[in-house]
Amino acid sequence: MAEWTHLDTQGRARMVDVGGKEVTAREAVARGAVYMQATTLQAIVAQHIAKGDVLQVARIAGIMGAKQTPMLIPMCHPLELTNVEVDLWPDPEGLRVCIEARVRNAGRTGVEMEALTAVTIAGLTVYDMCKSLDRQMRVSEVELFYKSGGKSGEYRHAQYAPPPETPKA
Repeated sequence: MAEWTHLDTQGRARMVDVGGKEVTAREAVARGAVYMQATTLQAIVAQHIAKGDVLQVARIAGIMGAKQTPMLIPMCHPLELTNVEVDLWPDPEGLRVCIEARVRNAGRTGVEMEALTAVTIAGLTVYDMCKSLDRQMRVSEVELFYKSGGKSGEYRHAQYAPPPETPKA
């Protein structure tokens, strides 16, 4: 039987002790998308959403989400993040807004959960800001695309490639 890392010998929940791990530079990249109707995407691009600039607000929300990860996910360690970047870009052919989060730190545990949380919160923010136009939006495909650092080393998703060059909003 496998040994559970988040349970002690009595089966009680615990946070993993990372005190003995080596401090290394760590990075994680996660991606996701919010699918929507064409008219909703057009309104986002044209900045005709009553609540404001959707992509900028979602970017800020994603950054804040990464910083709040240990408050949202019970066994995550509070980390000193050295950088959080969140990019969003419209994909008219796919009828979606694509989201990528890149998180870095120097620490004893990785930043995968922070990157995944950033993408999820950014996607939920897009939904929140546009729900009056489109209740059928779908936050989807949130996945880890890259991670480096630590004992397990590098992970690269088979479809990982840098996002398309788009003007920074």
